[in-house]
Amino acid sequence: MPRQQLTFGISRLVTILMLTMGVVMASAGCSLFASNGEESTSDEDTVNLIYYTIGEPDKDLKMVNDKINEILARKIGITITYVKIGWQEYEDRLNTMVSAGTPFDIAFAPEYATYIQRGAWLRLDDYLSSVGKEMYDVIDPIFWEGMRMHDGSIYGVPTNKELATREQWMYPDELVKKYNIDISGYNTLESLEPLFKMIKEKEPAYQPVELDKDSQNFFALDGYEYIIDKKLPLMVLSQDPDAPVVNIFETKEARKVLYTLRRYYIAGYINEDAALRENQGLGRNERVFWKAAGGGPLSENSWSKDRGYKVVAHPVTPLLVTTESVRGGIIAVSADTKHPVECMKFLNVLNTDPEVRNLFNYGIEGVHYNLDSNGQVVLIRPKDSHGDPIPDAPPNYTGVQYTQGNWFILKTMGGDVPDPLNKWEQYRDSNSHALKSSIFGFTPNLSSMPIQRKNIEMVWEKYYPSLMTGSLDVDAELPKFNDELKQAGIDEVRAEVQKQLDDWRAEHNRK
Repeated sequence: MPRQQLTFGISRLVTILMLTMGVVMASAGCSLFASNGEESTSDEDTVNLIYYTIGEPDKDLKMVNDKINEILARKIGITITYVKIGWQEYEDRLNTMVSAGTPFDIAFAPEYATYIQRGAWLRLDDYLSSVGKEMYDVIDPIFWEGMRMHDGSIYGVPTNKELATREQWMYPDELVKKYNIDISGYNTLESLEPLFKMIKEKEPAYQPVELDKDSQNFFALDGYEYIIDKKLPLMVLSQDPDAPVVNIFETKEARKVLYTLRRYYIAGYINEDAALRENQGLGRNERVFWKAAGGGPLSENSWSKDRGYKVVAHPVTPLLVTTESVRGGIIAVSADTKHPVECMKFLNVLNTDPEVRNLFNYGIEGVHYNLDSNGQVVLIRPKDSHGDPIPDAPPNYTGVQYTQGNWFILKTMGGDVPDPLNKWEQYRDSNSHALKSSIFGFTPNLSSMPIQRKNIEMVWEKYYPSLMTGSLDVDAELPKFNDELKQAGIDEVRAEVQKQLDDWRAEHNRK
C-alpha cells in the first residue's frame, strides 16, 4: 500500500475511534467519578500531581491512593501519585531529585530554609490569598509568621499542630510504678545517673538509654536553640534578646553534655550501636528505660501505642515557640511544577476537609480502622491465615501524622490507650500559653556561602554522631571537631549570621 494511503487509513481509523469514544462518554454522562450528587469530573479534566512524603511504603498504599483519588477527583478534579519513601532514604532521595531536576509537584520539606535558598520551592503568597485562603485562615497565624523567609515570603504549608515542641523524656510506666520514681524530679542529664545505674543492675532486660546518630537537642536544656538546624551548629540562647551567635561546640555547656554522655557510654547505659543507628520510630516492644523525644501535649499516648506498652513522659524544656518548632512538618510545592494552582487546591483540601485528612492519616474506614462508640479510631491489625489478629503486627496502612496537614480536623484515637475526647482543645490551650523565642522568625540568608555550608556539614557528619552518643573520647575528638569546623569556614558563617541577626533585631526593635 502506498505511504499516503496508509497514513490516510490510520488517520481515518483514529477519527472513527475518537468519535465512538465520544458517543460512549456522552451516553455515560462523563460520570466516571460522580456520586453523592457532587460535581462530576472527567479523566480529561483531571490533573495528576506527583506527591512525595516520608514513611515506610505500606502494603495497602495503592488501595489508599485509589480511594484518595476517587474523592479528590470528585471534589476538586485532581488526582495524586502518592509516593512514600523510607525514613532512612527520604532526605537523600529529595536532594537527588532537586539536584537532578526530577519532575514532581509536592513534597514533605525538611531543611526548609536550605532548599528555598537552592530555589527548590515555589513562593506561595499569591496563592494563599486566593485558592489557599481557606487553609491560610484555619492554620494558626504564628505558624505562618515562622514560615516567612528573609524576603518576607512563604514557601511552604506548615502542619497545624502544637506550636511548642518540647523535649520530653519518656519512661516505661511499669518501672516508674515499681520503683516509685518521680519523673518530674529529673531535668538534667547528670541527675539521671542514679536511675540508669539502678536499671542496669536490677532490670537487665532493659536498655537504660536509647540514642541514635541524630541524637537529641541536649543543648536546649541550657536554653539554646539552633539558628537553622543542627547540621550548622550555630546556636543562640532563646530567651536572651541580646545573646550572641555561638558555635555550640566551643561552649562550656556543650563540653559538660559531652562528658556526661561519654561517662554513660563507658558505663554501658547507652546502646553500643548509637553512633550508627538511624533515626527511626519507636521499636515495638523494645525494652528501653529512657528515651528523649520532641512532642506536644499527650505525646505519651501515641508513644505508648508505638512502643506497645504504656510509657509516661515529662517535659524538660520550656513551652517555647521557636522557628525550628513551627517548621517541624512542612509540605512544599516544587518551583518547577506545571500545576501550581492545582497543588494549592490539593493542599487546601488536605488542611480543611476532614474526610480527606483522615483518609491520609488512618486509611479506609472498615479496612484499616473502625470507629468505637465515642467516634474514636481503633486500628485494624493484620490477620493471619485463620483470621486472627497478628500480635504487634504493624497496620497495613499508616500515615505519618506530623507530615500531612492540619491535626485539628483529625479524629482522635481510641483503643487500649485512648486519647481524651477533648484532645484538640488541650492542644489549643497549650498553644495559647506558649511563649515566642527572642529570635522567632529569624532566618539568615546564606545563599552566598554554599561551599562553607557543605564543608561544615561534612565535618559535622564525621564527628557529631559519635560525640553526641558518647562513643568517642571528648578530650581527644572535640578539639579536632572544632579545628575542622574552623577550616570548613564556621567562623565566617557565624560572623555573617551575627551581622544579619543584629540587623534583624534592630529592625524588630523599631517596630
